[in-house]
Amino acid sequence: MNICVYCASSLNIDKKYIELAANVGTELARRGHTLVSGGGSVSCMGAVTAATRAAGGRTVGVIPQALVDMEVADEESDELIVTADMRERKGIMDARSDAFLVLPGGIGTLEELFEIWTARVLGLHDRPLVILDPYGLYDPLKTLVDGMYEQGFTRPDVFDAISWTSTVTEAFAALEARTQPVRPSVAELGEAAG
Repeated sequence: MNICVYCASSLNIDKKYIELAANVGTELARRGHTLVSGGGSVSCMGAVTAATRAAGGRTVGVIPQALVDMEVADEESDELIVTADMRERKGIMDARSDAFLVLPGGIGTLEELFEIWTARVLGLHDRPLVILDPYGLYDPLKTLVDGMYEQGFTRPDVFDAISWTSTVTEAFAALEARTQPVRPSVAELGEAAG
C-alpha cells in the first residue's frame, strides 16, 4: 500500500515529534508499505523518509520547485517528483496514495488534512484517513469540529470519515482496515463543502 504521510517541516518543534515520525517510517517499512511524502529532508518529513529507507522501505517524495531551490529536497528519495507549485504537489500525492496518515504539523499539514477530509466527507474517495496524535496537538481541532456540528455547520458523520489514534500501532491498524464509504445525501452536500 502507498501511504501518504502529512507532517511537520518546522525546525522549531520538540524532538518527540521527530521521534514519532521516525517510528512511523520504521513501522511503515516493516509492514511492507511505500511512503508518499512531501519530499522534504528536514524535521518530521525528513525523519519519516530517512527511517523508512533505513528499514528497507521505498520512498516517493513530491516537492515544488521553490522548495528544491531552497535546498530542502530529499534527494535520496527512491522517486523524487518536482512540481510547479503546491497545488500540483497535493494532487500528485493524492493520486499516488492508497491511505493518508496525518502526524502533528502546522498550517500546511492542516491544509492537506482538510482537503483530503473534505473529499472523504463528500464521498469522493473511500481511502483511510488517520490522525496520529499522541500528544493532543489536534484536541482543539476536534473540539472546533464538534462545535461546528452543534451549530449546524456539518453533519454527525464528519467523524466517520476519519480515525483519531494515539499510538503507531492504532494508526496502522486503522490505515490497513477496510473503510466504510461516506455517502452524503444531496441535502448534506452543502454541509460538507460549506
